[in-house]
Amino acid sequence: MALLTISSAYTPPLPSHALAPQLPSPMSPVLSLHRRIVSLAVAAASASVRQDSSTWTPAPLSLVRAASSDSSLFHISVDVSDYPDLVSAHTTAGQYLQLRLPSAAHAKPTFLAIASPPSLAAARGEFEFLVKRVEGSTAELLCSLKSGDVVEMSGVMGRGFEIDRISSTEDAQTIIIFATGSGISPIRSLIESGLSANERPDVRLYYGARNLQRMAYQDRFKNWESSGVKIVPVLSRPDDSWKGERGYVQAVFSRAKQILDASSTAAVLCGHKAMTEEVTSVLMANGVPHDKILKNF
Repeated sequence: MALLTISSAYTPPLPSHALAPQLPSPMSPVLSLHRRIVSLAVAAASASVRQDSSTWTPAPLSLVRAASSDSSLFHISVDVSDYPDLVSAHTTAGQYLQLRLPSAAHAKPTFLAIASPPSLAAARGEFEFLVKRVEGSTAELLCSLKSGDVVEMSGVMGRGFEIDRISSTEDAQTIIIFATGSGISPIRSLIESGLSANERPDVRLYYGARNLQRMAYQDRFKNWESSGVKIVPVLSRPDDSWKGERGYVQAVFSRAKQILDASSTAAVLCGHKAMTEEVTSVLMANGVPHDKILKNF
């Protein structure tokens, strides 16, 4: 996904006559009006460029801490309380933005899904993220920062999960959610935004990770389940003590064969491309309508 970055404000050059001393001289009303129009056009162009140059917004971190016991994932919170336009732009779970470090201008910005629900930004003026620590990346640099350090954010992007398609509890009595790795980040936003899960007979989350040490948000599972979401953790490389589901979420779901009424089943997917493609194929083969299979990209 390409990004055009304007690193500094640019002011269009003034007409050459504006650089030389001007002597008073008679001027026709038509010429005077023409010059006023030109002057207004130049001012408007300058303002437009200055507005474009504000694409990146500096904001301080309010939290940086490990989100997994092996420190492969981090909780990051950014204080956006001084930027109401950013706060109001986050309206739907699944939206994302780009983040970069002003101290590492050479590093490529990183895309991050907003993990917190829109209501949190409105109430506390914070965006929360789940960041996967990838060696040599901006994400790795981000995880090494501390509270108070300043980052730069783009505007909020994307339409998010089009939840209106499945908001009716009659049309979507079953909602099956699939997430792998850090793909759980926008799923957290979705669940905590409210799915009316208690009003539906079947809402399941298949959450895949390598092992428990790499599984984020375990401290939130109890609250999610109390809201009506059944959680099915799936580990691809667990230790011998693990008694739950093993392998990959798409295989575990296929084995379960629990689609009772495809016409009233919906799904939400976020994670590895192979997973989303395979799950989509299985769902559609079982009769789930394509417009009820939601992704945030």
